[in-house]
Amino acid sequence: MSNNKRKAVIKNRNKKGKLSFNKTTIDYPIFCFKYLTIKAKGDFKFYYNFILRLKQLSELGWKQIQTSPKHSFGTEKIPVNKIKKDMPKFVTPDVENLIVFRASGDNRPFLGLRNGNIFHIIFIEEKFGDIYDHS
Repeated sequence: MSNNKRKAVIKNRNKKGKLSFNKTTIDYPIFCFKYLTIKAKGDFKFYYNFILRLKQLSELGWKQIQTSPKHSFGTEKIPVNKIKKDMPKFVTPDVENLIVFRASGDNRPFLGLRNGNIFHIIFIEEKFGDIYDHS
């Protein structure tokens, strides 16, 4: 890290030592895994590609994601009542849909909820049909 970059990071620290950001300048997804429900089946190549996809999505920003086709880097909605798995308790009864992203180039999805720039990942579908029926 160059000295200029290091100084910029230090200037952005608040009194408690945490980094602070200007909310108006962040227009990219921040992925949260706190509520992820997963039982991995061992397709480690899939998870490697998933991490690469998250990086690509973070580089695009929300505006580009919203205009991208759903089978590319865009999203679609799926009704909560179509989900085969139990919802985490933080998902309130008024939530009607989850947002679906493609986790890899072969269209396997990951699903969650957006709150501002934070996208809470709830499900990752390692095997087609585990989370919802694709028809």
